[in-house]
Amino acid sequence: MDTMRDRFIATTTRLLDDDPRLALLLAEISKDGFQQALLRHPERVINVGIREQLLIGAGGGMALTGMRPIMHTFASFLVERPFEQVKLDFGHQDVHGILVSAGGSYDWPAGGFTHMSPGDVALMDTLDGWTVHVPGHPDEAEALLRQAAAGDGSVYLRLSVHANTSPYALGGGGGGGSTVLREGSRGVVVAVGPMLDNVLAATEGLDVTVLYATTVRPFDGEGLRRAVAGARPDVVLVEPYLAGTSTAVANDALAEVPHRVLGLGIARRELRRYGSVDEHLAGQGLDPATLRARIAAFLG
Repeated sequence: MDTMRDRFIATTTRLLDDDPRLALLLAEISKDGFQQALLRHPERVINVGIREQLLIGAGGGMALTGMRPIMHTFASFLVERPFEQVKLDFGHQDVHGILVSAGGSYDWPAGGFTHMSPGDVALMDTLDGWTVHVPGHPDEAEALLRQAAAGDGSVYLRLSVHANTSPYALGGGGGGGSTVLREGSRGVVVAVGPMLDNVLAATEGLDVTVLYATTVRPFDGEGLRRAVAGARPDVVLVEPYLAGTSTAVANDALAEVPHRVLGLGIARRELRRYGSVDEHLAGQGLDPATLRARIAAFLG
């Protein structure tokens, strides 16, 4: 199976051929994959080098002219390092574009903490009006990218090498809603993007509803309210980034319902050994066995 980043490169290359409004801005990362796109569209495919603030600033300038920029690099260099430019050059100027990250929370452990970004979605959550997609499979990443490219809003598409075995139909007809994969009465478990396979394994045989979400902002509060209406209103959120990122929006969605929410994800403590992605998942308590124990303990 190709990776989400492989699919992003192939899909964006085709989109650039089809839509003259689109532009692609790179900061060295993935430049080799876009050589054909650069040759065909040198005026719309620009590599700014390792200058991430310029990456966002140039994208904002293109957006001011009416173009739709797609900006891409590792999440830590796309969201965290140039955050002021994201806030001002897009939000404050009221223009829109597409941020496409790679690296996830710890896709390349050997790169060290500089290349890890468990706090990216929480940071984007401080800005107004951004749609945040977290696909769990390359097919989902392609569908969400195409949707973003055809639209006009501000979109953050978070890609990862960590992926589910199979894709699922995107909820809400266009990726905005969650999808019910199992129904139960003891509680609701929301699996975000690439956490789904581990959540399904962890909840096998448990009497719980499992919701799958690839779009986390805007949060599908209506879908969560429907789910808890048929189950005990105890909710577990399993997200592949900072634990608790979505607990506030889940609490807001259930404000009129007595409920409990547990947010599982990446802890604030730093794991200082390289290891592998699977070892980091286990170290964060997000492997199936530990997830099952944590979910079962919370639901009683």
